[in-house]
Amino acid sequence: MTKKVSLSESVIQKNEYKRKFNLWELYRSFVFSGRAIVKLIRNNKTKLVDNHFVERLQLAVTEVNGCAACSYQHTKMALKQGMSNEEISSFLSGESDFIKPEEVKGILFAQHFADSRGFPKKYAYDAIEEEYGKEKASIILAASQVMIAGNMYGIPLSAFLSRLQGKPYKGSTLFYELGMLIFGTLCLPVGIIHGFLRGLIGLPNEKFDESPTE
Repeated sequence: MTKKVSLSESVIQKNEYKRKFNLWELYRSFVFSGRAIVKLIRNNKTKLVDNHFVERLQLAVTEVNGCAACSYQHTKMALKQGMSNEEISSFLSGESDFIKPEEVKGILFAQHFADSRGFPKKYAYDAIEEEYGKEKASIILAASQVMIAGNMYGIPLSAFLSRLQGKPYKGSTLFYELGMLIFGTLCLPVGIIHGFLRGLIGLPNEKFDESPTE
């Protein structure tokens, strides 16, 4: 991370998927992302949760999912916010060197959220509500929801851009990449409208796995 790399260089540094998502998962992420974005915009004004913490949460989600395009974009954003190269590298490699003690539970939840493919355990969310309070916890969740939606679209985009440079990802097909990108582009507004309609009828902007602890 000490030298600047372009988006093109970033996407070809990976040659295989860390994880892949399907069309339903992509659409579901869009349903939750619209209201989550609104919550993050409000947080930019209220500063209830520090923007550096929000960025670290999103870097944690991206690290789990392995999205090259998102890593590139969020690295630029984090640098603009004043994060060091070493701190960004640590988060993108899954290390804990720069995690602040007061942010540990939030970062762990973001990683769990990504690892559960956007369908986290209810008890995990209850734990961050207890730690940070209801409103801050909802912002932590919103940051994770927005980031996983970006990852689900960005991963096939990264693979497609790498393919254009003659380095297709292992186990990928042009059909999958274009299918996810075209579907995502067409269904983004539908998913966001769906999400706001859920809000109008009083449905929460969240979905949890409420099965008991294993």
